[in-house]
Amino acid sequence: MLSLLYRLADRARHGARRGKWTADLAAGRRGEDLAHRFLRRKGLMIVARNYRPRAGAGEIDLIAWEKGQLAFIEVKTRATGEFGMPETAVDPEKQVYVERAARDYARRSGVDWGAVRFDIVSILLTSPPEIRFFRDAFRPRRTL
Repeated sequence: MLSLLYRLADRARHGARRGKWTADLAAGRRGEDLAHRFLRRKGLMIVARNYRPRAGAGEIDLIAWEKGQLAFIEVKTRATGEFGMPETAVDPEKQVYVERAARDYARRSGVDWGAVRFDIVSILLTSPPEIRFFRDAFRPRRTL
């Protein structure tokens, strides 16, 4: 039942924004919706979507708890693998932005930095979609 409600909410969100979004942004949103459902089925408890710190630097697609660890999850979606796999787009520069937002979230929610990790969900929008999950995909690069 809950799964049905999530699918209906996804459809409503996509339909309300049709015309305002380019095809790439709509594909990205679809990828985030697929990743959200995929991770819930894997047992992760999603606590936030599209988190942006007040300073505006960086964004985290999904934030979830799994076995006492807070996972900051970057979702990358592509229509095909013709130009490389989606996870390769999470380069060191992107990792810095994700980490900044993650530090803000962890600080505000009182989570110990030693209890966090960074994951990537890679999605190819084939039929059916190909979803790959990379736990602990990268480590923080900076110390603050």
